Amino acid sequence: MININSKLPTVGTTVFTVMSKLAADYQAINLSQGFPDYATDEKLIAAINQAMKNGFNQYAPMAGYLPLREQIADKIERFYNAKYNPETEITITAGGTQAIFTAINTFISAGDEVIIFEPAYDCYAPTVKLLGGLVKPFELQAPDYKIDWEMVKKLFTANTKMIIINSPHNPTGSILKKEDIDALIKLTKDTDILILSDEVYEHIIFDGEQHQSVALYPELADRSFIVASFGKLLHTTGWKMGYCLAPAKLMAEFRKIHQFNVFSVNSAMQVGIANYLKSTNIYQEIPIFFQQKRDFFQQLLKETKFTLLPCKGSYFQCVSYKGISADKDTDFAKKLVTEFGVAAIPVSAFYTKNVDHQILRFCFAKENGTLEKAVEKLTKL
Repeated sequence: MININSKLPTVGTTVFTVMSKLAADYQAINLSQGFPDYATDEKLIAAINQAMKNGFNQYAPMAGYLPLREQIADKIERFYNAKYNPETEITITAGGTQAIFTAINTFISAGDEVIIFEPAYDCYAPTVKLLGGLVKPFELQAPDYKIDWEMVKKLFTANTKMIIINSPHNPTGSILKKEDIDALIKLTKDTDILILSDEVYEHIIFDGEQHQSVALYPELADRSFIVASFGKLLHTTGWKMGYCLAPAKLMAEFRKIHQFNVFSVNSAMQVGIANYLKSTNIYQEIPIFFQQKRDFFQQLLKETKFTLLPCKGSYFQCVSYKGISADKDTDFAKKLVTEFGVAAIPVSAFYTKNVDHQILRFCFAKENGTLEKAVEKLTKL
C-alpha cells in the first residue's frame, strides 16, 4: 500500500481535456479547446518534410536552432524596436506552456508570492503552488476586465517575487494598454520583482490596436520573461513550439532548468519553421485573418440570446448567459454539449477560488462553416 502525498491535491484533469472529451463523446461541435479545425499551410508542411529529408532528425542545440533564433531577434527588433541576442537571450521551447512552467521554476521557491490576474490561463497557479509559492490572485471584472493598478499595489508584500501578465488575454480577449504598462513600470520600479509576460497571442489583435509587449519598454524588459507561441501564429497547436525571451542574466538561469526539463525541442520543425518564415507575410496576415473570424462569429452570435463581451485580441469570444439560465457555468456548459451539441469552456475554470459569473468562452479559430453550424444549434437555446 503506497501512501501518496500529492503535490497538487486539489488539481484534477484540466477543463479543456474534459470538455473536448465530452464533445467527442456526444459528437458535438468543439468550440472549447483553443485549436483550429482548418488545414495547416501545405508550404509549411513541405518545409518540415524537407528538413527531415535533409537530416535534421537528431537533437537540436539546447537553446534552439540558431537561424530560427536569429529570425525571432529580427522580428522583435522590427516590431518592438528591441534588441535580443539570439545566442544568449532567446530559447526555443516545447510550446508556450513549457516556457511558462520553466520561467516560474527558474525563480519561484517556497514562500515566494506571485501575483496573477484572474480569470487566468490555468497553468499559472498550479505551477506556483507546485513550487511551494503563494498565489496572490487579483480578480478582474466583466465586461472589460480592466486592471485597477492601485488595488493591485495592495497585494504587494516583502515576499512578492513575480507578476504574471497576459495580453491579449486568455480567456477574456482583453488587451493591455499603454497606461497599464506605465502603471506596471511605476509599481515595480526599484524592486526585485520579476515579470512573466505571456504574449502567445501577440499577433492576434484587432481594431488597429498595437500589442503592448513588455519588449517595447526597457524598464520592464530588463526584469521580464516574454513567452510566445508558433502554434498560435502558424495554426499548429499540436506541434508544441514556442520560445522565451529574457535578458542574458535571466535567460542563463532559465536554461539551467530548460536543459533538464526538455533539453531541446523538435529539430526538423525548428528548421522548417525558420525556412517557412523567410517566405511568408504571416505576421501581417494573421491579425486580418482572425479579425474576419471574430467579426463573422460575433455577427452570427447576435442571433442568439447570449450577451457578447468585448474581444480585442486572441481567438476567444466570451459570452454571458445570464438572460438564458441560472445554472452554474460548469452545468450550463455540460448542458450545451449534451443537449445542444456545442462545447464551450466555463470561465470559472480560470479562477483559483470558487467563482461563477455565468460566462462561457468560445473559440472561433474554426472554419466559417463550423461556426455557422455551431451558432445554428445555439439559436435553439
